[in-house]
Amino acid sequence: MPGDDRPRTTLAVLSTVTAQILRGEAIRQYGAICVRDPHDSVEILLITSRDSGRWVIPKGWGMATKKPHHVAAQEAWEEAGVIGKVKKKPIGFYTCIKRLRNGDLVPALVQVHLLTVLENSQKFPERGQRIQRWFSPHDAASMVDEPELGSLLKRASLFVKQA
Repeated sequence: MPGDDRPRTTLAVLSTVTAQILRGEAIRQYGAICVRDPHDSVEILLITSRDSGRWVIPKGWGMATKKPHHVAAQEAWEEAGVIGKVKKKPIGFYTCIKRLRNGDLVPALVQVHLLTVLENSQKFPERGQRIQRWFSPHDAASMVDEPELGSLLKRASLFVKQA
């Protein structure tokens, strides 16, 4: 749009919150890379965000009564209706930008856990609010905006083999 000088790329947006990151002011979130292995070909589930429609993985805020890997599994259920076996040890981290309800942008450090999908339910809390689709690791990586997340998605087959 003419006159719109907002940063367009994820890296450009991240650069606007670099000072916050350096001061350790990033918020923490926990996410799940949800995988299935039909016929030895790993597929990754991506969902759209509710606000922008971008392709993302299920993720959310920490919960006082749950460990990080259980939070990741809970978010996968709430946002995508998947149930599975979640790995306790994180497979990596990525940085993204979160827009708060007041409009402020804050950096978020997302701790990512691998979740092997065992069941995909048709009834879940955010059903109808998001689109979900299965992708190859390479295609999933090309669909997300965050380069660090893309790198994790490309390596998903290796994480599955190590599980």
